[in-house]
Amino acid sequence: MTDVLRRGRASLAFAFLVQGVAFALLVTRIPAIQDRYGVSDALLPAFLAAVPVLAGIGSVATERLVKAVPPSRVLRWSQPVVLLALLGVGAGEHMAGLAVALAVFGLAVGALDASMNMLGVSLQRAYGRSIMLSFHAAYSLGGIAGASLAWVGAHGQLALWVSYLPVVLVLMPAALIGSRWYVDQEQREGRGEDRRQGHVSGPAAASEDRTGPVAFRLLLPLCLVMTVAYIGDSTVSNWSAKYLQDVLGSSEQMATVPYNVYMVTTLVGRTIGDFGVRRFGAVAVVRVGALVAAAGFAVVAGAPGEWVGMLGFTLLGLGLCVLVPQTFAAAGRLFPGASDVAVARLNVFNYVGFLIGSPLVGVLGDVWSYRGAMLVPMVLVLVALVYARSFAPEPDRYGGGHERPRTADVGRGSHGL
Repeated sequence: MTDVLRRGRASLAFAFLVQGVAFALLVTRIPAIQDRYGVSDALLPAFLAAVPVLAGIGSVATERLVKAVPPSRVLRWSQPVVLLALLGVGAGEHMAGLAVALAVFGLAVGALDASMNMLGVSLQRAYGRSIMLSFHAAYSLGGIAGASLAWVGAHGQLALWVSYLPVVLVLMPAALIGSRWYVDQEQREGRGEDRRQGHVSGPAAASEDRTGPVAFRLLLPLCLVMTVAYIGDSTVSNWSAKYLQDVLGSSEQMATVPYNVYMVTTLVGRTIGDFGVRRFGAVAVVRVGALVAAAGFAVVAGAPGEWVGMLGFTLLGLGLCVLVPQTFAAAGRLFPGASDVAVARLNVFNYVGFLIGSPLVGVLGDVWSYRGAMLVPMVLVLVALVYARSFAPEPDRYGGGHERPRTADVGRGSHGL
């Protein structure tokens, strides 16, 4: 494994971490944002829904943008915009300013999420083995760090801009410096990386345009898995505290614990997940993840008390954490000649799931029961079992009917990060 790829992997992992910090700082301080701007409870859902909607638009725009500029450049400049928009949310005075800051944040997040995962898919292909989960583990670590910083700010009763400014001042220059080592497919081909690693470059690679056509009917199973994974994730992030307190009778302090436990188990699962993919294959890992997540929802729905409920949320973290990274990786394998387009379109369903998940549980909880509402994402997450074969490696498009040679087999004795 070359130093170029090692540096590219480390710098991209840092970009995922920075995004995790930024997003956590926004969503965990929503009550403070609401108080600062005087946003009513009736108006707040509209503000919150606008962010994923605009992020979806940003992801679609990125699909077109990467036809003219490499994903690394999109990521390099969208990440500072996200951080500055976060600071704008904390520093504004009027509701119009909040609307503008959130709009910029949403659009930039869509471009950032799409370009990050484009580069992750491209690097995994260069490595020839599963590394996608490690990037999302960095995102989980950033989320934990961001939530912890938000707690410090809330505990110290700091103004939002005071909480956000040091983070932006530290992370923005660090992210810009780290962006020097992002690695696009075109950069690898220019250095001969793909030739050394058993990949095709030159005229053959040119004929396999990474922004080529994507058959949506083939991508649809992965889109469905992405949607249900984020329905599950948004259920935990939006309803775990209320469920533990109102349904299972926990204290207000204990009700804050499930999401933290969920984030920690997500980090653990993603840290070790790549080893599971290498050993047992992506299909097996996705199936196990879906079953564990469904078991987690079942435990939460039937929990007699807070400690059993906590066990359920722990299982949810371990199960759901593998689905999203493997879905992006599968899109890259399914469309190796159009991975950027496939990732950008798939990324839109991240936000679709987020938009569906929170109101779905709320409506079902009001008209039925919150225990019953937890059974709906339990059933939906089993969609991943139905479409697990979509995560299998695709045959080599250059002939022979075999999988593309793996980097680890081409260059034994070399070690990645």
